[in-house]
Amino acid sequence: MIRAAVAGATGYAGAELVRILAGHPEVVITALTSRQYAGVPFDRIYPAMGGIITRQCDEFDAESVCGRADVVFTALPHKLPMEIVPSMLKYGCKVVDLSADFRFSDPKPYESAYQPHVAKDLLSKSVYGLCEVFADEISDAELVGNPGCYPTSVLLPLVPLLKADMIDATTTIADSKSGVSGAGRSPSLTNLFCEVSESFKAYKVAAHRHQPEMEHILSRIAGKDINISFVPHLLPMNRGMQTTIYADLKENAGDEAIRDCLHEYYRGRRFIRITENGRPPDTRDVRGTNYCDIGFVADRENGRLILMSAIDNLVKGAAGQAVQNMNIMCGLSETVGLTAVPYPV
Repeated sequence: MIRAAVAGATGYAGAELVRILAGHPEVVITALTSRQYAGVPFDRIYPAMGGIITRQCDEFDAESVCGRADVVFTALPHKLPMEIVPSMLKYGCKVVDLSADFRFSDPKPYESAYQPHVAKDLLSKSVYGLCEVFADEISDAELVGNPGCYPTSVLLPLVPLLKADMIDATTTIADSKSGVSGAGRSPSLTNLFCEVSESFKAYKVAAHRHQPEMEHILSRIAGKDINISFVPHLLPMNRGMQTTIYADLKENAGDEAIRDCLHEYYRGRRFIRITENGRPPDTRDVRGTNYCDIGFVADRENGRLILMSAIDNLVKGAAGQAVQNMNIMCGLSETVGLTAVPYPV
């Protein structure tokens, strides 16, 4: 059995990790940490876990946590993981970090969007945890930077077509919508019910921290600098993310070639589903699951490809992908513990 610990277990992503790991047949949860709820049983914070996860939350201590765990998930705000991950690696733990601290191989784009990095020496050792794209690297990793939710929804549709040279990546526009849980559990005026309900708005237009992450990975895939336009929006729902991407088509890209490219690239990858006949993906169809549904329409009149994706921002966009990374790092099938059947309604 894999002994797993969750640092930051009481945030939304952390709680989702606990939920998924509690049903994982190859995992035993050995430690949960929380700054705010140290000493409080987990099921008192999340009553839905009553009788399932009764373990008490502890203050974080690297030596204590790593003495009980083989894998540690750090579901913590940016900056905190870079301060504690080096010691956990020295204690021999594998780490899957859900913050942005280890998503970049180059500190410059990270520091331009976040803050100075204090563990730069680990960036070259960290692997970007987009499972369907970098699985071979993940399998040998001790440290994985779990992708952001928006980048997951943008990169998974784009990468196969960019690799196949079917689109002009420099023309890419990504328009994304997220449920409110993407902002985390900490109280904020902008996330209050009266501020969000019956409302739909863009925010951080062309200034969201996830944009440098997307451009960093797209540039790595393309072998040249790629810049995109990215506009996130807030939806009045708890969870779910839908992204629509626009990019100019290359002349050789027909409908059949686009469909074949997506199917071939993701052949055998359980969590990628390509919709048929131009059907737009729906957040309802992936709720609570680790699936990413991808659809497309070729706008021939304008020479443009319209790509669409839907994920659950807390699962494929955070905790589910983190567990998928753990599975790959530990030599398990990547689907173990993640095969929940979607709700039909």
